[in-house]
Amino acid sequence: MSTLSIFGIRHHGPGSARSLRQALIDLAPDCILVEGPPEADAILHHIQSTEMQPPLALLLYAKDMPKHAAFYPFAAYSPEWQALQYGLREQIPTRFMDLPSAFRFAHDLAQAADADQLPSAPDPQPTQPQDPLAQVANKRPSVRQDPLGWVAEAAGYSDGERWWEQLVEERTASEGVFAAILDLMTALREEADKEDAPDIWEQRREAYMRKCIRDAQKAGHQNIAVVCGAWHAPVLQVNQRHTPTRKHDTALLKGLPKAKVAATWIPWTSARLARNSGYGAGVDAPGWYAHMWRYSAAGTRELSTQWLTRTARLLRTEGIAASSAQVIDGVRLAETLAAMRGRTAIGLAELSEASYAVFANGNAAVLDLIKQKLIVGDVLGAVSAAVPTTPLQLDLHKSQKRLRLAANAVEKQLVLDLRKPNDLARSQLLHRLRLLGVPWGVPLRTSGKGTFKEGWQLQWQPEFEVRVIEAGRYGQSLAQASSHYVTEMSATAQNLAELTALLDDTLLADLPDATTQLVQRIHISAAEANDMQHLMQALPQLTHVLRYGNVRTQHQQDVTGLESVVQGIFTRICVGLPMACRSLAAEAAETMFTHLLQVHAAVKLLQNQAQISQWLDTLAQMRTLESVHALIKGRVNKILFEEERLDSYAVAQALGLALSDPDLEQAGAWLEGLLQDGGLLLMHDDALFDVIDSWFETLSSDSFRQVLPLVRRTFASFEVGERHNIGRKAKGDRQRQVMPTFTLNPQRGQGVLEHIQALIGTAQLS
Repeated sequence: MSTLSIFGIRHHGPGSARSLRQALIDLAPDCILVEGPPEADAILHHIQSTEMQPPLALLLYAKDMPKHAAFYPFAAYSPEWQALQYGLREQIPTRFMDLPSAFRFAHDLAQAADADQLPSAPDPQPTQPQDPLAQVANKRPSVRQDPLGWVAEAAGYSDGERWWEQLVEERTASEGVFAAILDLMTALREEADKEDAPDIWEQRREAYMRKCIRDAQKAGHQNIAVVCGAWHAPVLQVNQRHTPTRKHDTALLKGLPKAKVAATWIPWTSARLARNSGYGAGVDAPGWYAHMWRYSAAGTRELSTQWLTRTARLLRTEGIAASSAQVIDGVRLAETLAAMRGRTAIGLAELSEASYAVFANGNAAVLDLIKQKLIVGDVLGAVSAAVPTTPLQLDLHKSQKRLRLAANAVEKQLVLDLRKPNDLARSQLLHRLRLLGVPWGVPLRTSGKGTFKEGWQLQWQPEFEVRVIEAGRYGQSLAQASSHYVTEMSATAQNLAELTALLDDTLLADLPDATTQLVQRIHISAAEANDMQHLMQALPQLTHVLRYGNVRTQHQQDVTGLESVVQGIFTRICVGLPMACRSLAAEAAETMFTHLLQVHAAVKLLQNQAQISQWLDTLAQMRTLESVHALIKGRVNKILFEEERLDSYAVAQALGLALSDPDLEQAGAWLEGLLQDGGLLLMHDDALFDVIDSWFETLSSDSFRQVLPLVRRTFASFEVGERHNIGRKAKGDRQRQVMPTFTLNPQRGQGVLEHIQALIGTAQLS
């Protein structure tokens, strides 16, 4: 009979990894089975390359639907990683033994098909099955949900994480630890089975693991090492009386459908190993665990000294004073705290409290910085160039190297000068990736004049690799894939606004063939469009393209044909806008208000005097219509005043009439339309100021409370200095402007009097 040694571990734990490595050296097995996806066996050998730098993750995805994927992360201190390294280094047969992802993917794809919908994009967090050892007991869960929470409570610990960390991860001696874990998990599983049975997928996973163990025994291996999550360890002791039989396991796995699965290695980040990232098997402090793995063999004093030295170096980098003397004081304080608590080794809790006292001086923000940069960390792993990739991934990696734009897990701001060829190529790369749904870069506003500056905020996320793989169906290079994507999107776009937004992105990505097809599609869509809001959304994008379309591209892309489209859309807006702004509800009026501002800016951008005059004529017409919403009417008056179509007294007269409306909401909306972002207008135009000031004086207390939210929202759009100056102006003594007298129309007045006479039945009114 062969010897079977089962090592129950925590998926990411330096103590478990250290104990396992020593146990494997002592055992000298002739076969190692590790919990993980068997589809990755073919690429295991890559981890021997010096270019493979953890943290890394195995990425498995369905070939027919790459967005359906799963991640299996590894750190240098992951016990599985150390077991794989040992087995390959010693040339021992080493392979994964978890349930193939092909079964689970096929099940999920079938469910999605039954629901007549495709699976959603992969969750940005790892989807590796949760490790019960990593769960924190925030409430009283069952034994199966949080097995160590029950043990920790009996031992006087706040949660299972703290208990496991101090008894396993921080221990220096490894002898007997795995036997103790096996005994503990056996007792816990017996208790859990009394409460409920494991779900079907957990049963299938464990059945497949037992199958792999039996296959290894059948192959003649005499000294087999099994590395698995501690929870699974008790049921993997094949040929034991309490373990399910081969027949039981075969029946459980029989007939399961399989999907085609591909596997590769991708860089991972320390932040994605953290529990607060949503990773079920995550740890609280991946950066601290990496530090423990590196220095724990040197002793607790060296571990503490190096940690606080790194802390001081970080703080100095951030401009916070931190001296060597403080490091010494911090180590002594941490040692004292550990001794007071009866601990044999200094832990993260003691070092954090020492840092809070010595470096932070009670400032919690300093601790937050230490947690983000050191305790969690921002390390991004690296993958060997020999790892199999898709053509699109390879093209991206080559482009990153050629443009010296390395992927990084740390947020970084980048300002590009588009007059420089390398910066222009960087911009086009980032825009092409955004088209393909890979937002590695997020555009930022840049200060200064000119269109040659472009700002980006960069941060690489591991799940972007999945999206790049998925985008491979569009082409083998970024230029080809993004161009084909644009062509597909233009054919399925629902309205003109979507097409024009796509055109702007396409020009920035420098895709001339796609641009030509898209312009043709816009011609057709513009002729068919009849929705006023869609037309108003499209016009600003098209005018932007006409003004700046060729500035940022290497190719002189033909967009001149858009001039006729722009003119046609503009004319239709001028004709239809007055009617479209009538009898609007408040929410619809706010939407139309935004579109109105955008169209006005677009008209000004083109600097066509004939179009500007036609636009202002349209606004003047809207000013006289009774049923145009007050918010829009107020803005129309402001625009006409700024364009010198109205003088301040005409605007003040219109404002006075609007504020006399008994419907205070309409009065407040008119005021908001006029003054939003217009603090300077109110500061310098005394006529408008006096009308508003007088209106406030006439309001009763109840009326003032009713209109206050609208007025407050309006004044909140002013700059702080503008509000202060307006306040001083309202407080100060000054003579109000005398409004001009208005000539009455006796004929119109007589008509009103006749109607009143008929209504109230008086003999004569004069």
